[in-house]
Amino acid sequence: MRRSQPFRLLLTHVLVAALFLVLLGRLWQVQILDGERYTAAAVADHVRHVVVPAVRGRILDDRGRPLARNRAAMTVFADRVALTRQPDRGRATLRKLAKALGRPYKDLQDRMRLCGPRTRQPCWAGSPYEPIPVAEGVGEREAMQIAERPEDFPGITAEPRPVRDHPRGALAAHVLGYLAPGDSNDLVGKDGLEATYESDLRGRPGSRKVVVDSAGQVLRTLGEQPATPGATVVTSIDADVQAVVERALERAVRKAGKADSGAAVVLDVRTGRVVALAAAPSYDPEIWTGGIGEADYRRLTSGAGSPLVSRAVQGLWPPASTWKVVSTAAAAKAGYDLRGRYDCPGSYRIGDRSFRNYGGADLGVMDLRRALVVSCDTIFYRFAERLQGGTAMQDMARGFGFGVATGVDLPGEAAGRVPDPAWKKAYWKQTKDASCRAARTGYPQEKDAARAAYLKAVAAENCAHGYVWTAGDAANFSIGQGDVLVTPLQLARAYAALANGGTLFSPRVAKEVRGPDGTLLREVTPPVAGRLPVPAATLEFMRRALAEVPRSGTAAGAFDGFPLGKLPVAGKTGTAEAYGAEDTSWFASFAPAGKPRYAVVVVVSRGGGGGEAAAPAVREIWSGMYGLEGRKPALPRDKRW
Repeated sequence: MRRSQPFRLLLTHVLVAALFLVLLGRLWQVQILDGERYTAAAVADHVRHVVVPAVRGRILDDRGRPLARNRAAMTVFADRVALTRQPDRGRATLRKLAKALGRPYKDLQDRMRLCGPRTRQPCWAGSPYEPIPVAEGVGEREAMQIAERPEDFPGITAEPRPVRDHPRGALAAHVLGYLAPGDSNDLVGKDGLEATYESDLRGRPGSRKVVVDSAGQVLRTLGEQPATPGATVVTSIDADVQAVVERALERAVRKAGKADSGAAVVLDVRTGRVVALAAAPSYDPEIWTGGIGEADYRRLTSGAGSPLVSRAVQGLWPPASTWKVVSTAAAAKAGYDLRGRYDCPGSYRIGDRSFRNYGGADLGVMDLRRALVVSCDTIFYRFAERLQGGTAMQDMARGFGFGVATGVDLPGEAAGRVPDPAWKKAYWKQTKDASCRAARTGYPQEKDAARAAYLKAVAAENCAHGYVWTAGDAANFSIGQGDVLVTPLQLARAYAALANGGTLFSPRVAKEVRGPDGTLLREVTPPVAGRLPVPAATLEFMRRALAEVPRSGTAAGAFDGFPLGKLPVAGKTGTAEAYGAEDTSWFASFAPAGKPRYAVVVVVSRGGGGGEAAAPAVREIWSGMYGLEGRKPALPRDKRW
């Protein structure tokens, strides 16, 4: 036993020595062999990259006047790292700040939290090491109160920051769109030109490399790459014309009484450029500055009229008699004589149903020029019945650009609908079960007994025979009723093509993109989408006919007293009827009639007859554009003729 003790002691010394040797070897490896690598890693752990946002580019009108730009607004920032190092993790400071700003504490708290997969907006998606904007558009008094009392607001700063500014208020709101926080918490375009030209407008963000301590406190800046400002988008919108259009549309919707919405478009027929585009109801894009509240967002998206919807490019209505230029072209192509004589009785019987003229008027015998001027329906019913075995009218409608999006440089455009036998069969398959169920149960929720009975009869017919394309469907199609749907922009483009001799443009709002220093980066030219499949003689015939509509046709009342000698306007009224609801009012036009320069289209939903709401609005727009009837011209002299 005594001999084994020295052996054990020796073994212990050997083991301890071996451990020291291993430790020394490891230290030598870490400090000598891998020293540079670990030093770099240690430094990297304390270096943070902070994104420096770029100043967003401007949006200008056709004459270089700003529609959207940037202005300096006092913004309050919170240093998240500094707040979390406070004993209560900054809660008292945030409560004091909320009281000073007159804003809810929870709102500031939510803006401070970091975004994650399950975190709802608002939250901060940027770096936690950079100041977080918790309140924008703060008044000078509140900002100074914070800046002058840093001891009361540790970790809080207030300084000017660029925010989106709309110097003309709500003008062209649906054209411009709005900004909202993106994935990295910088503001990005969410609608209108702000969204379409986002990559041009946003510029290129810079970066700042900072060193932080173990607590995340910034110690010094290692380097900075400055941001590149965004480009300027110059549009073909004329701010003065846009203002005229918006006032006329708003007045037309208001005066119509039961009208709930509307839209208006002005196109340059020679180039395909958009001069003005408006929708009602509208909204003020400034509501997005500093972050929109939930109640305001609900009001814009689902409130009365859904103001965020750009009805000029997204709204869909039956075009009514404005569609008759399509039907006239189809009839002429099928061999009907434009100058032939056709009877226009008060009603025309197809199968077991009588299709009536508007108001049941018997207008006698006339040629197709007069049929367009007085908007005879029954002549077109006859054409539809005789052509319904083929697709002549549908083919012509597609040739006019209907049934597909125009391709305008605005997001969310609707394609419209050109119904035909194939579409009706497919639609019947989708809706058959619902139609058959309604045919059995009726509409007990409908308080109007006559309307309930009508709807039940329609449901029963759709259940049994809804897949059949009938002569009645063709008749409705010929006068722009039934299942055909168009947007105001589509109709304006079609009338612009009719006016310019047949060129169908894909409209554009932007005209050019310029760099921050004003250099031209690229031009935006409306591409030619096709040509109307209509001979020049037929187009000229229809142009001459439409020039008579404001003089002696369905728009004569609306244009009574208008100086047609100075500015001859050509156009067509449309009254889209719907059972149990007010009619939708349309007027599509171009001028000067002999040498067209612009097309103007207005629709007023539930506005009544075409000559009652839309045509007077179009008259007001033409007067404002050209300085007629005692008005100052919105168009510059070189843009009028």
